[in-house]
Amino acid sequence: MAQAQHGASHLPHRAHHHPDEAQFAALVRARWSVSLTLTALMLAIYFGFIMILAFRRDLLQASVGGGMTLGIPVGFGIIVIASAFTGIYVWWANRSYDGAVRRIVAGMQSGMQSGEQTGQTMKGAHNG
Repeated sequence: MAQAQHGASHLPHRAHHHPDEAQFAALVRARWSVSLTLTALMLAIYFGFIMILAFRRDLLQASVGGGMTLGIPVGFGIIVIASAFTGIYVWWANRSYDGAVRRIVAGMQSGMQSGEQTGQTMKGAHNG
């Protein structure tokens, strides 16, 4: 029993080693929100196109000149929209997500360094 209590005393306190946990959780929610929104929009556009192909093909068979049907520019537009959504995600990630990750990691590293200065290394906490 004494040995079990001794081992338990070396377990890290969750709040002490992860002060940025709430910020990290918010960041994960934001990433999922942006990713799922863009994914849902792309799926709606793509499946809308497929549904038109399946049920109203005549709309896309309309001639727009030069022997080209409306389906060609609409299909090309879907590819452009997919690329634009990728660009939006990259812009968002570069503008806010990456900086937030760097701030959280720096905060966690500074917390680990102050733990090392007091003799509480992560290695000692895990191998206790």
